[in-house]
Amino acid sequence: MHKPCNPLAATLLLGTMLGIGSAQAADVIDERIATDYLDLRLERLASGLENPWALAMLPDGRFLVSERPGHLTLVEADGSTTRLDGVPEVHSRGQGGLLDLALHPSWGDGEHDWVYFTWSKPGNGNTATALSRARLEGESLVEVEELFVQDRYSGPGRHYGSRLAWLPDGTLLMSIGDRGSNPERAQDKSDHAGSVLRLTDTGGVPDDNPFVDDPEILDEIYTAGNRNIQGMIVTADGDIWASEHGPRGGDEINFIEAGENYGWPEVSQGRDYGTGEPIGADSLPGMRDPAHVFEFTLAPSGLAHVTADTFPDWQGDLLAGGLRSERLLRLTLDGSDVVTSETILDGHIGRIRDVRQGDDGALYLLNDDPQGSLYRLVPAD
Repeated sequence: MHKPCNPLAATLLLGTMLGIGSAQAADVIDERIATDYLDLRLERLASGLENPWALAMLPDGRFLVSERPGHLTLVEADGSTTRLDGVPEVHSRGQGGLLDLALHPSWGDGEHDWVYFTWSKPGNGNTATALSRARLEGESLVEVEELFVQDRYSGPGRHYGSRLAWLPDGTLLMSIGDRGSNPERAQDKSDHAGSVLRLTDTGGVPDDNPFVDDPEILDEIYTAGNRNIQGMIVTADGDIWASEHGPRGGDEINFIEAGENYGWPEVSQGRDYGTGEPIGADSLPGMRDPAHVFEFTLAPSGLAHVTADTFPDWQGDLLAGGLRSERLLRLTLDGSDVVTSETILDGHIGRIRDVRQGDDGALYLLNDDPQGSLYRLVPAD
């Protein structure tokens, strides 16, 4: 890794030129990372975050970061951090804890200034994926409301899913994993596990959800057969893309459409962890094939859609983060298909947990580490 003799001055100059967070102090981690279309500069904005899971950029340029053990942290422009009061008590065993974050799409009008967050809710020794919202007041969350809890509690620690994404109509998508111990739950539409849900902004059921007229299927379900989605994005056109963990290989990118069944565990290109044998068929009638299956174990988490003028040659591409792979991939789309892939980062920041495009046009990433950090990726000067 290379560092300039005066990283802060260089970073501030670059930020001023690009209009990107010029007041945000940063340490330059790598001055120049070569990619197919442009060279990139990797900066660290804040550190000391405990297993960070998700970030949300506030309109004033500050960040909210969820930390899996149950902390919600405010990151100031100078990189200093403050843990907020008022977060519910989460169950932080294994993959559980405080998980995704999303601001209401009408944030700023006063009425809708809500922070939405998902978390693993404890109950009688088990856990469930839950959705809450709250208002931000100083250094505290206030008016905390629990909006939704999946219908069945189960053993803690695995496959909570838990990405959030807003649709253009103001409804909210929420992924829930199969919870690990019983994959067949993803094919049981009377169970929220292994699905994408579509909710109103108060946690209710939109009246045009695909299964509201079927008494045997839970009204919140939007899609089924999803093993463990940990990256999800909605484009300006309303297209929904998700990155999903497969077992021992078989990690996928899926084009999400209402009412579809994505096959898990009857369809998969992964293998059993114990035996190494294939799990399910490669494809089956009535089940949606993935848009892309990775040739290696990406362990996907975090997904962004590039629309910023900052990256003109990446317009319309997806950026997918990887945990075990420690990679950031750029995926080129053609309709509902993924046609090319390029590795952008490979081990530069460790396990990548979240990827976001900021309102300022920069790209922001979190790594999954007990002493994790918030990073920024911009074109090199």
